[in-house]
Amino acid sequence: MQDLSRLADIAEIVGVLIVIGGLIFAMLQMQQLRQQRRELAAIELFRFYGNPNFAEAYSTVLHMPDGLSADDIRASDDKFEQAAMLISTTMENIGVMTFQRIVPFAIVNNLVGDSAIVLWRKLENWAIALRVELDEPSAFEWFQWLVERLQQHSENESLPAYEAHTSWAPSNITKQL
Repeated sequence: MQDLSRLADIAEIVGVLIVIGGLIFAMLQMQQLRQQRRELAAIELFRFYGNPNFAEAYSTVLHMPDGLSADDIRASDDKFEQAAMLISTTMENIGVMTFQRIVPFAIVNNLVGDSAIVLWRKLENWAIALRVELDEPSAFEWFQWLVERLQQHSENESLPAYEAHTSWAPSNITKQL
């Protein structure tokens, strides 16, 4: 009888250990799934930058003078306002994904950091005029939010990557792929 009681105790302990092990495994799987989701979002972000339409809009906005008014942008060429809209909606999406922590801030900072700041400088007057025209103070709010966060965190990084990271080396160098 004592052997059965001892076996029941052992079975109960093993059962608890299996449940704990299952919970730990589930937590690790959830963590890995979140990491994969972040990596996929980052890859999609990288892909979007390779999009020819975005590249053309990016070039168009970069060549605009800083601080153009909305009227100046509209009077220039239809292409200017279309480029402004594409850049702004893209940065809006990146801002939301950053805020929701879908894409890590470090990746966003490395990918669009100073570029987003420059783009906002060129499009800020246009975005603010659009807010007033539409009576919608939240128009391109996440673009502005993103730029403000990037400015906050870029104050410590005064050197460009090619100078700041000259001592970088891969973590694992092998002759095989």
